[in-house]
Amino acid sequence: MSKYIFGKNTVVSFLKTGKRPQRVYLFDKGNYPEIVQLAKSQNVELSFVAKHRLDKMVDGVHQGVVAEVEDYKYMELDVLIKNAKNKLIVMCDQLEDPHNLGAILRTADATGVDGVIIGKHRSVSLTDTVAKVSTGAINTVPVVQATNMVQALKELKAAGYWVVAAENGVKAVEYTEFPVDMPLVLVVGSEGKGVSRIVKEECDILTTIPMAGSVNSLNVSVATAVVLFDIIRRRKEK
Repeated sequence: MSKYIFGKNTVVSFLKTGKRPQRVYLFDKGNYPEIVQLAKSQNVELSFVAKHRLDKMVDGVHQGVVAEVEDYKYMELDVLIKNAKNKLIVMCDQLEDPHNLGAILRTADATGVDGVIIGKHRSVSLTDTVAKVSTGAINTVPVVQATNMVQALKELKAAGYWVVAAENGVKAVEYTEFPVDMPLVLVVGSEGKGVSRIVKEECDILTTIPMAGSVNSLNVSVATAVVLFDIIRRRKEK
């Protein structure tokens, strides 16, 4: 089964990974020298088509560029644990918005996160919208789709990971205060409800971002970025 990815940056990033799309569709009145060069270097078939055809293929701003690729593949958790170099993983608990997942993948790529775990149920999966928002990070950041998030956390803890939930609570510490010199899983929750109770019970640390204004929380992808970049900052200082 194949899917479509779209947008200049998304398709260029995909081609630069060395992965080979089945076909690249380009607006026949556009000018895309980099994409044409990359596609030809990999012997990828190019089709120059009218804009209305591209409009029918995808639901989003395609910028005159659409690529047909194989369906997104998920990594197994044990493989992620084995391959992890930076010992930093993000878990998205019941995250439903594809734009937030795409933004989190983009931040994960920028901060060297080893992989992102999403749920198989009540959670957004890897879609063309996620790919577009991630601007190619969907091709570089491994994603695990866990059937049971609690069991996944137990496996990670058995492998030596500490679990930190970005969640308010009586015992929550500021995001700049928890220790970072051990393998970490950062858990972020759904847009409306936060981290679920059963997942929170498996977490070792709760952390919060102090808010100085009238709103009491940040968008989940923004909060994830704030915490991840601070983890990287503090690890570099040690």
